[in-house]
Amino acid sequence: MSETFTRIGQPKPHLGFGLGLRRQHYTAILEHQPAVDWFEVLTENYLVAGGKPLHYLDRIRANYPVVMHGVGLSIGGSDPLNMDYLRQVKALATRIEPRWISDHLCWTGVGGLNMHDLLPLPYTGEAVRHVAERVRRVQDFLGRRILLENVSSYVTYTDSALTEWEFLGAVAEAADCLILLDINNIYVSARNHGFDPLDYLAGVPAERVWQHHLAGHTDRGDYLIDTHDHPVVDGVWDLYAHAVRRFGPVATMIERDDDIPPLEELLAELEHARRIAQRVVLEQAA
Repeated sequence: MSETFTRIGQPKPHLGFGLGLRRQHYTAILEHQPAVDWFEVLTENYLVAGGKPLHYLDRIRANYPVVMHGVGLSIGGSDPLNMDYLRQVKALATRIEPRWISDHLCWTGVGGLNMHDLLPLPYTGEAVRHVAERVRRVQDFLGRRILLENVSSYVTYTDSALTEWEFLGAVAEAADCLILLDINNIYVSARNHGFDPLDYLAGVPAERVWQHHLAGHTDRGDYLIDTHDHPVVDGVWDLYAHAVRRFGPVATMIERDDDIPPLEELLAELEHARRIAQRVVLEQAA
């Protein structure tokens, strides 16, 4: 296993407060050098041989640390792992030297058909073993631990024998991987399924949580949809404060994928996250 990642039990790296890198902001970032600690890049956007995406990424990477975040791994799927895709991911990582690589704890298709969605898994021991074996193979190929992100969900499986947080923790332990804890996704799923989001935070192994996502969603009244096209709501901010109390300093970023606002609006949200984290740390030190 690569020493790129700190061993479990040693202090985890804290990159600070970052943003998802979006093409609408390339020019503003290069011209104004905003006070962002790091950027998260969408892996699939840069699996190309040259062109504008890589041109801008190389220039931004020269000034900021980056991490890679993918949607194409389908780690929970039943199809064989896509080795061509993994070779491209590894080549990109060699080029841009990300601090870490993440993807989602989900499946995205079957029989070669991509559903273009992040689909939840049944929370069973069999699924834990299936996913963990695939994660170990991916990590061996990449030479580093990966982070797995919890996804939002709208349906449940009758076969599930574990809670979502028990499942996430069991996969991370069995695979010896790390966790990207999406606070908005916890909030969305808690509303949709009626569980207490604080139980989720309490049930996740703290030493494996290396990153947080904060994002907005769409409220349909009876249910929430994880759309990433709205500002972060108060309930998610409150849950983030609880996460800081539970996990301590963890690299945190604002994720916006649609209806992209000017960079200044996202920087204001990022500063709000920073203030919440600082306030919690001061409260705990008092």
